[in-house]
Amino acid sequence: MIVALALLAAVGFACSVQLGRWWAVGDVEVGPFGSRHCFAAGQCQPAGLGWIGGTPQWTRFGMATWAGGLIAMFALVVMAAALAARRVPRLAAKAVLVSIATAAIAGTVFIVQFPGIDGAHLDRGAWLFGGAVLVGIVAAIGVLRAPRPA
Repeated sequence: MIVALALLAAVGFACSVQLGRWWAVGDVEVGPFGSRHCFAAGQCQPAGLGWIGGTPQWTRFGMATWAGGLIAMFALVVMAAALAARRVPRLAAKAVLVSIATAAIAGTVFIVQFPGIDGAHLDRGAWLFGGAVLVGIVAAIGVLRAPRPA
């Protein structure tokens, strides 16, 4: 069960920072790595975060959120692999908790410091990220509470 939770959290982190849009305004998507505008013909044009009017610090927190999500995903996959090999990966679980905490702090600051665009609403990427944080913490704590092998 913990392996499934760890992999679910890993997929949540990956999808939230790579595919998930954190804010949406019409056809414009804004995420931690940049923004994208899709036109009627199905053509999408990527852009950075500078046009939104946020501070350079906010843009750096976006990159930190993106990187933190991918690092947490990697740590969760490592922990799940060790569990699947019938080991009790306590060190990996601690690394998962640290990586999730770091990513969560960066993600929270990224959301709080959002400069705001008229009509923008929080979208699936942020919700996936929050869910991945919770599920990943549950999986790591499950590993740390497991009895030590004799």
